[in-house]
Amino acid sequence: MTSPLLGEFMGTMILVLLGDGVVAGVLLKRSKAEGTGWLVITTGWAFAVMAGVFTAIACGSSDAHLNPAVTVGFAVRAGNFGSVGPYIIAQLLGAIVGGGLVWLHYFPHWKETPDQGVKLGCFCTAPAIRSLIPNFLSEVLATFVLVFVVGAIFSKNVSATGPAAGFGGYLVGSLVWGIGLSLGGTTGYAINPARDLGPRLAHAILPVAGKGGSDWNYAPIPVFGPLVGGTLAGLLLRALSI
Repeated sequence: MTSPLLGEFMGTMILVLLGDGVVAGVLLKRSKAEGTGWLVITTGWAFAVMAGVFTAIACGSSDAHLNPAVTVGFAVRAGNFGSVGPYIIAQLLGAIVGGGLVWLHYFPHWKETPDQGVKLGCFCTAPAIRSLIPNFLSEVLATFVLVFVVGAIFSKNVSATGPAAGFGGYLVGSLVWGIGLSLGGTTGYAINPARDLGPRLAHAILPVAGKGGSDWNYAPIPVFGPLVGGTLAGLLLRALSI
């Protein structure tokens, strides 16, 4: 019953459920985690990625990309684009469902939270300072780091000495934690088109109490910025043969 597409769907769903879930817990009114801050959010997202990776592998995706930028970057590195379309569709659908589950889990809290921007922030990213070119470059750079370092973690040079089998998910989660702490303060580090677009679509579709618009003017930045960053990382990984 397992398959690579099921793995990408389930892994991305878990990633978004736990990742957007920690954001909702910190931001929504009358949550027990309300106001606990950026360190909690970045830590929660790190664990969300770790959980998503292991879920994807268990459900049949040994790649466990969970992210169109990773899928594109590794396709560029390998020169093989056969799985790109199916993987991205599975990831996007998983992210939409994950966003819907966050809405359901925190159902009473949306009504208690008056700020429409805060509600949207539980689903998708927004920049600290809205300036499209710097915002785009932030997403390019952060995603480049993600894809390139993931490639390094699983490269033949590193695999000759480690990591031990099954340990990769912990390392990738730690990498995402580091990216969030170091580079996430500008745009909220989408670094994943599905993670941003899927829940943004869920926000637009679902009857979230008192919601505003879904900020479609900004939406292209966390989609195309990560895709560019992932592509550049894939090109460098290919050039270095790692």
